[in-house]
Amino acid sequence: MWNAVFWGGISGSAVLLGALAAILIPIKKNIIGYIMAFGTGVLIGAAAYELLADSVSDGGIWATGIGFIAGAGVFTALDFLISKKGADKRKRSNNSSSKEAGLAIFIGTVMDAIPESIMIGASLISGGSVSWLLVIAIFISNIPEGLSSTTGLLKSDYSKKKIMLLWFSVLIISALSSMSGYLFLDHAPDYVLAAMAAFAGGGIIAMIASTMMPEAFEDGGPITGIFTAAGLLISLVLDSM
Repeated sequence: MWNAVFWGGISGSAVLLGALAAILIPIKKNIIGYIMAFGTGVLIGAAAYELLADSVSDGGIWATGIGFIAGAGVFTALDFLISKKGADKRKRSNNSSSKEAGLAIFIGTVMDAIPESIMIGASLISGGSVSWLLVIAIFISNIPEGLSSTTGLLKSDYSKKKIMLLWFSVLIISALSSMSGYLFLDHAPDYVLAAMAAFAGGGIIAMIASTMMPEAFEDGGPITGIFTAAGLLISLVLDSM
């Protein structure tokens, strides 16, 4: 259980590190785009190789397909609702957000983090060791999220202390979500684990398409394509190790 808490906290800490970097170090917009593009590639690979491939192998195509579509659908519906309040800017560094949008940005970030962290905890169930590919992919993708969101919130006159408290709470939520994935999915049938993994994979792919990829291209331009490809290649290497 404590391993799940630890690794969930590690993945969530990347948002905090990204926030610290945005506060302490002036980072150019295109660099944020390149980091996000690389994280996008790694995260696509993690969803495909670690979540969906294992889901099909363990639970079959029907459980995987239903879980995947459900995850993408639920994320898209929730994202649509909170985007109206300003959460569409949660990965944007060049747009300032109203004070009102701050809570929506926070909720959106938590919404991104929960399914990822649950699957980190669930990955500990079968072999007792964490999925390195998942942890690394989520960690890398969370750094530019912390960078971009913090830059946007700073432009909206959020205090540094308030921003750090928000992202520290994301770390805590990530750790608790990972613990929940470990506790509640332990001894679950294979098809349930497969559906949950596919559900998380669907949510991750929908999140990448609606938030990470547009921001990466907006910040970095066409060259972000090679960074995304490099990230996907790294995830393939990690999966084969």
